[in-house]
Amino acid sequence: MDLVDLITEKRFIGQEFLTWLWYKSEERGGTINLPGEGDIQVVFEKHMLLESGEGESHEKLSCNGLQSELQEARTGLTMGKKLEQARLLITRDMFEWGLTIKASTLQFRSVKPPKTMTGNEEGDSTEAVEGRILDRVGMLEMAVKTVDQLFRMFLLIRISSAWDEELGKVRAWIHKGPR
Repeated sequence: MDLVDLITEKRFIGQEFLTWLWYKSEERGGTINLPGEGDIQVVFEKHMLLESGEGESHEKLSCNGLQSELQEARTGLTMGKKLEQARLLITRDMFEWGLTIKASTLQFRSVKPPKTMTGNEEGDSTEAVEGRILDRVGMLEMAVKTVDQLFRMFLLIRISSAWDEELGKVRAWIHKGPR
């Protein structure tokens, strides 16, 4: 099996993860408790891409708008479409990241890390430039760590006997519709 076949075969895990994450974020009003870390905010916003079918019957549904306007995306889920890409706003501690996750490869796109330095702290000296680069790398690592922790939460439930109950809750949430 080559890499493309493997990605195609396993893409459902990323799609299930994004759908579960959307459910978890709405379950507690955008707050998710990371075990051992505390509460973080995860908000689905502005853009979602849903897909269904393969080959000639492949369909895409792009939904853009504010969180409250993602009703079309929820309707797409009820019709059997899979969440393939979503734009998220993640807030952890006092920092906020905007990023897009592509489900099939769990690839991050358009990552916008928080700005942690004020204009007075920025300069053109070598030390200032190095500081900004290291700060940005640290912020990107924190975003990756947070999504990894969320994915780990999902996998622990997904491979456990609790998955059937969790799946029932996700399905009920999908059919309930937006708040």
